[in-house]
Amino acid sequence: MKNTLSQNILKLENAFDLLNERFFESTLSKPVITIQSSPTTYGHCSSAPVWTEVQGAERFEINVSAEHLTRPIQKIMATLLHEMIHQYCAENKIKDTSRNHTYHNKRFKAEAEKRGLDISHDNKYGWTITEPGTGLLEFLDSNGITNDFDVTRKTFLSLGKAKKKSSTRKYVCPVCEMSVRATKEVYIICGDCNETLVSVSGDQEENQIATAAAK
Repeated sequence: MKNTLSQNILKLENAFDLLNERFFESTLSKPVITIQSSPTTYGHCSSAPVWTEVQGAERFEINVSAEHLTRPIQKIMATLLHEMIHQYCAENKIKDTSRNHTYHNKRFKAEAEKRGLDISHDNKYGWTITEPGTGLLEFLDSNGITNDFDVTRKTFLSLGKAKKKSSTRKYVCPVCEMSVRATKEVYIICGDCNETLVSVSGDQEENQIATAAAK
């Protein structure tokens, strides 16, 4: 039988239960585990519950990157455990990150190393570089978590070249809406209205296009 996305999620959910029992004494609440596109990160844990059940219970979200499922299973499980530690810190009011949850501090490092991970420092993101330590590797082996995932999501770049971002700026007269483009920041006056042209951002330009299409 071919590996499917639902089987991959079930594999992560089963691993969560085992890791929760071994490293957290089964105290973590059950999160919603997802496999979603995340080409620049290996995974994430929401900083607060973001899912709500019909009965009203709230649940955290742990995501494992769809594009990085080709990594060895030991590294994927290290990512899962990394995110479980974030959930543990959130549930126990331990401030383990700063800078909008991107910089991992020494509290995170300490909690991670107590649970079988090897943590090293990154100048931008702090104590975030995660490798499976001896404790985690032995646990995975003893529980038969040794088979790699065999289905992964292609990245955008693998499907085709990314569209090159335009380096031009658009300037518009606030009165007659005459527009010009320039490759650098400039100061332009409309000859008809004697008004200084205003720089228009990409979002503003998209709004203008959408407004024009609706007319």
